[in-house]
Amino acid sequence: MGPGPVTELDPAVGQWLAAYAEAIGVPAPTEAEIDTLLRLAGVAAHASARQAAPVACWLAATAGLEPTQALTIAAAVGTGLPG
Repeated sequence: MGPGPVTELDPAVGQWLAAYAEAIGVPAPTEAEIDTLLRLAGVAAHASARQAAPVACWLAATAGLEPTQALTIAAAVGTGLPG
């Protein structure tokens, strides 16, 4: 969902996420999934405040959404704030 990656991924991020995924018994995210989740976090943060970013990702996971689905919904919600 975009022209290129949000940012160049630090190799330490992928390594840590792979170790964490293994520890909790799930597959590690792909680079594309990581990029999409970073985009989701960015939409949430820019639409409200930075604190919304990790919570939006948690909500998406709790709802069982794929990252691309979650990003599409977040973009549609927009700011959702009055004024």
